[in-house]
Amino acid sequence: MFKEFKKFISRGNAIDLAIAVVMGSAFTGIVRSLVNDIVGPILGIFLGGIDFSNLSVTIGSAAIKYGSFLQAVINFLIIAAVIFIIIKAFNAFEKRVLNSQEMQLTGEAASSEVKVLREIRDLLKKEAGTKQ
Repeated sequence: MFKEFKKFISRGNAIDLAIAVVMGSAFTGIVRSLVNDIVGPILGIFLGGIDFSNLSVTIGSAAIKYGSFLQAVINFLIIAAVIFIIIKAFNAFEKRVLNSQEMQLTGEAASSEVKVLREIRDLLKKEAGTKQ
């Protein structure tokens, strides 16, 4: 069993997972700050500072705080929308960079291909001229 565990650890999957967890934790702080400090106040201006977290229903001696749940759902939707917009912008930027690099490579490749084709053409002309 120890050998299997050692093999599992040495494959890199566990290390990759650990790195992903640490990076996810760090990114969580960034996203929370973005939502709480930037997006939240802006939405508060438009929504009039609506806070659902105090809503509750009391049944007997139990208080059901459905407002906290609603607030958590709203926060999740805001975070998901912000991350979606960031990823969409990043993908568009990455696509633009890749297209630019592709065009540069294609242009260089085309010019080198053109050079080779010209050399072949010139050689064929020489051979045709010597045969006559």
